Amino acid sequence: MSFNYQPTCELSALRARATMYAQIREFFAKREVLEVETPILSAAGVTDVYLASIEAKRHVQGQVATHYLQTSPEFAMKRLLASGSGPIYQICKVFRDDEHGRKHNSEFSMLEWYRPSFNLKDLMFEVTDLLNVVLKQRFGEVRPTILSYKHAFMDRLELNPLQATTQELRDAARRVGLNLDLGEDRLGYIDLLFSHMVEPSLGFDTPVFLTDFPPELASLAKTRVDEDGELVAARFELYIEGLELANAYDELIDADVLRSRFEADNQTRQQLGLTIMPIDEHLLAALPHMPACAGIALGLDRLLMIATQKMRLSDVISFPADRA
Repeated sequence: MSFNYQPTCELSALRARATMYAQIREFFAKREVLEVETPILSAAGVTDVYLASIEAKRHVQGQVATHYLQTSPEFAMKRLLASGSGPIYQICKVFRDDEHGRKHNSEFSMLEWYRPSFNLKDLMFEVTDLLNVVLKQRFGEVRPTILSYKHAFMDRLELNPLQATTQELRDAARRVGLNLDLGEDRLGYIDLLFSHMVEPSLGFDTPVFLTDFPPELASLAKTRVDEDGELVAARFELYIEGLELANAYDELIDADVLRSRFEADNQTRQQLGLTIMPIDEHLLAALPHMPACAGIALGLDRLLMIATQKMRLSDVISFPADRA
């Protein structure tokens, strides 16, 4: 049996990554945002039904414990915010089990940062400033547009995802040739239609901030009422050339609401036969002390794909999971 020891990316991609990281660190240093580091392994994992954590066994004070590789440094960074850190950022590795393909690898690099006193528009301005540093050589100046999830969905499918019934969503999926039977999983149909019919069209003329998601997709974001009087999640995602690069929240700091969301996630996990995840009690204890803020997670490997005009994640990382 022979082994290929060489990286899947060219050396130029390694150099481009080093340059990008230096640019990011200089960007935040100028803005007096503190770089921090938090544990990769935690006793609690995310309860999100659509994320699969990777388990690891280790000894803690002589006892074997099941811990989880982070899917994001979010929980630990919020504990720092609650302890008075002020604005912070982190460049780190994150892990999501069994995610592989052109745009995915189960281990990937993330930039995450939090801005006390910022709202989502403030954060959009800062993201735009960062893009104009990192992507300047490719695009010159970028001027992202803002588009709501609802209107993006309606533009492509003539259907309001905030109001559509499961049957209407199922019929829309069949009309466009997506014949998967998802039963009564309304959110499943919304995600199916979005990922196949809406997402691939976003961000080709200019980067797009997609805002105001269905409230069921709030995750750790607040909810609000939009201009049409409909309840939406106060969050945005960044898209460039059909690729999702970042996910931002107006951060929820109500521990009781967040606990109820975690518990609802675990109930759904139980119904689906998925692992019940331990709830992060450290995070819930921290939330009452956390300042109002906006936060964002940005995928660095995907950003590097855009910067270097590569089509596959394996073109910008050294050793994907199948060669690690």
